[in-house]
Amino acid sequence: MKKVAIQGISGSYHDAAARNYFGEEEIEIIGCHSFGDVIKKIHDDASIIGMMAIENTIAGSLLQNHELVRQSGCHIIGEYKLRISHALAALPGTKLAEITEVNSHPIALMQCAEYLETLSGVKIVEKEDTAMSAKWIAENKLDGHAAVCGKRAAEIYGLEALAEGIETNRRNFTRFLTIADPWTAEDMQRGMTKNKSSLVFSLPHTAGSLSKALTILSFYDMNLSKIQSLPIIGREWEYLFYVDLTFGDYTRYKQALDAIMPLTKDLKILGEYAEGTQSV
Repeated sequence: MKKVAIQGISGSYHDAAARNYFGEEEIEIIGCHSFGDVIKKIHDDASIIGMMAIENTIAGSLLQNHELVRQSGCHIIGEYKLRISHALAALPGTKLAEITEVNSHPIALMQCAEYLETLSGVKIVEKEDTAMSAKWIAENKLDGHAAVCGKRAAEIYGLEALAEGIETNRRNFTRFLTIADPWTAEDMQRGMTKNKSSLVFSLPHTAGSLSKALTILSFYDMNLSKIQSLPIIGREWEYLFYVDLTFGDYTRYKQALDAIMPLTKDLKILGEYAEGTQSV
């Protein structure tokens, strides 16, 4: 049985992403308080696999997680794009008019802002996690409290969904990365077809340096699906560029990397993997 470390607890969206990614395969979920703890679990036990959110279609990139993956030495071995659908859940028998306080993770609250504005006089309180909010309400039997969480979290902790699909934008997806120790990654990816790559590099602080690198990638038919820049601490106005590429020809992809290598500094392949599926 595979052990999968996630930020959060059972019923969280990380939990859902991990279970969807591994499908019918039985897994053991290891809940962690933070993304840094997920990395620590992998370092402590190389057999543990991590599942980590990297970007959301509404909230954008989780910038700190880009750096965590780069610094960790872990390899990206896969991805999963989870449709995020929020519910408003409370103790069984609670009426919507009885809700006086709503608890959840700040991003979940932001994603449901339009719905929450319809709840007159209700206090909105940010908490550490969506599923943890549901668990906290259930364990403390908090009348008048509701959590914004996934429907599965409500079911796990014995809450009743008062409303479902309360997110403002139905095209709300989070992309999760599956990461592993390099040795574990090699074992898991043996024989796997790869058509996506995540890279990070820096560039000389000269005019046109980024444009030149991107032109070469385009010449080799690399599809640039994402580019994210982060400042390099201690080096004013210099940046790390995190790039996701998809490709149809692995040999041509390797040729593209060889071609941009002289133009970049500290180029590192964070992972080569199969492009992830998307839930509906």
